Amino acid sequence: MEEVETIWLNGKFVDWKDAKVHFLTHALHYGSAVFEGIRCYNTDKGPAIFRLKDHLKRLFFSADVLGITVPYSNDTLFKAAKDVVRKNKLKECYIRPLVFVGYGKMGLNPIGINVEAGIAAWPWGTYLGEEGVKNGIFPNDGGAANAAQNDLDFFKLSGSIKGDNLKVGDFWFLEPVKAALGKHGIGAVGGGMGAQGF
Repeated sequence: MEEVETIWLNGKFVDWKDAKVHFLTHALHYGSAVFEGIRCYNTDKGPAIFRLKDHLKRLFFSADVLGITVPYSNDTLFKAAKDVVRKNKLKECYIRPLVFVGYGKMGLNPIGINVEAGIAAWPWGTYLGEEGVKNGIFPNDGGAANAAQNDLDFFKLSGSIKGDNLKVGDFWFLEPVKAALGKHGIGAVGGGMGAQGF
């Protein structure tokens, strides 16, 4: 990984090497985090972030699904993403916003633990290789095309534990998941790991 100068973490810019979290951070153990992966392209007019508004909209939706309150506004994260690219003097890069339940206590229930947020950007060549650029790609949508909006493709959660936990009736975030999905007109929780949807 090619390191850059700075990362936006919890409302301020920190040196790349200093962007650290505690080993017992809840998200590291239970996958209580949401993220986006955003490309920024070099254009004649300068760096252009691809669908930043849509990505941030999905980030907030994903957090809503997990019952996580993002501690920053959409506008703050929008500006921070652009500032990360600018401060690191990047023309083309990958941008990773991440919202996660931080350090405070262990156990499946994260209620009462601070939520943290960060945005990193770094040079990353073609994600799917030169062959993907040259010949195109054929993603496996995990059945998302048939599931329409009744699928996990419309939010991005971190960790593998979350898939099983979404099926457990008494798990702490099942009710927030049901409420968030219902609020956004989505009726069921399904598969589709790795698929992308907006």
